[in-house]
Amino acid sequence: MASSAQTPAESRGRRELARTGALLVLAVLITLFAVFNLKEVKVSYVFGHGKAPLIIVIVISLLVGIVLTHFAERHRR
Repeated sequence: MASSAQTPAESRGRRELARTGALLVLAVLITLFAVFNLKEVKVSYVFGHGKAPLIIVIVISLLVGIVLTHFAERHRR
């Protein structure tokens, strides 16, 4: 008589497979997002202006936001 309960190793294997699949989907979506945002945009800095691909502007903005959030969280503790 075979039981339908999974062993911890089988459960962990299924979770890892699901995680790998989710990461693959996320990687494809990020790649498509980058490809569709290659248009050059005008960027105004405090000291001037220039042109850069939109994806670079988005990524730099994201990184600045992450860094500022990190320091704000550290300051609060």
